[in-house]
Amino acid sequence: MDHPQCAVFFLEEDSSIPAHGKPLMLEAVLFCPILRWMSDKLLADGVRRFFAVCSPRFAEEARACFPADADVTVSEQHSALLDFLSTPDPVAVFVHPALPAEEAGPGFAYAAPGYELQDVWKEKMTNAVSAAELLSGWLPVFNLETVAELEPLFRERIVRAHIRAGVRVLDPAAVYIDPRVTVGPGTLLLPGTILRGQTRIGSRCTIGPNAMVRDCTIGDETEINASQVNESTVGSRTHVGPFAYVRPGCTIGDDIKVGDFVEVKNSSIGDGTKISHLTYVGDSDVGSCVNFGCGTVTTNYDGVKKYRCTIGDNAFIGCNTNLVAPVTVGEGSYIAAGATITRDVPADALAVARAKQENKEGWAKRRRRMYGQEK
Repeated sequence: MDHPQCAVFFLEEDSSIPAHGKPLMLEAVLFCPILRWMSDKLLADGVRRFFAVCSPRFAEEARACFPADADVTVSEQHSALLDFLSTPDPVAVFVHPALPAEEAGPGFAYAAPGYELQDVWKEKMTNAVSAAELLSGWLPVFNLETVAELEPLFRERIVRAHIRAGVRVLDPAAVYIDPRVTVGPGTLLLPGTILRGQTRIGSRCTIGPNAMVRDCTIGDETEINASQVNESTVGSRTHVGPFAYVRPGCTIGDDIKVGDFVEVKNSSIGDGTKISHLTYVGDSDVGSCVNFGCGTVTTNYDGVKKYRCTIGDNAFIGCNTNLVAPVTVGEGSYIAAGATITRDVPADALAVARAKQENKEGWAKRRRRMYGQEK
């Protein structure tokens, strides 16, 4: 029989696991759904059409396991399945989840001509198909215990493959990499690194220790130290962390510092900007070479709606500044420390927005005497 050109997956909800009720094919192995492992292998082998027998409850999640441009049908309708099988091409059939492994022998999945499956399944859903041919290269996954047993094996294989491709891993036993991740040569992965989803790491980066990067694109020579970066783009020669949190929707450019205890959310940050410590930048468009003083906050939420801040190139934001969105800070402007900015700041201006200082002589001494604290 020729190599399968189509594939059918049967996703069954697992009611045996309390409070679970999820198809085992949608369970993740190293953060990647088993169905995605299967579809990627089959696509690489030349399979071009897929049918997932799945309830509407999980249809969207199942479809997300395939590339957007893949020819995929997700349905629980028997008639739709029979229509899909209207082909003489070999169809691979997966009744249960499986993970690709070259050393696995035949006996778990099988293939048969589409018309043959169509004839048999018109009357009764059965695996007793006379023209079926057993397929090799698939390890069965029976339950969550099997997942726990196989995960270390596949984790080690992925890490070793990256090492062979020129990635430096200080402790191979302390790094976890999703099979969808790509890492450029010369990059160093330190212990505690977790790379998830559709993440692309550039060359000569340093990731870790204790860093988690999910669904991100990271440029060359960038460092992410003890931080979390999610669904965002980070440029080259940028330093993130330690203890920074980049939330989804961020575009962070080149030569930027996102320092300790900094949170960035749904914002674009221009090249050369420094956000060194203890700062929140949310829903903001920040230019290049901006300096954020310690304790700056973009107050982007009024309890009902969220608003954006715009900060021009070369602006200097003093420590403990509140930018009350929506507000624009012009290019080259200065904001004095301790300011709460509620109106736009023109380019090249100095904004001072704080109460005038008043010193009450002897107040502290009188207070200590009142409470018996005078030494």
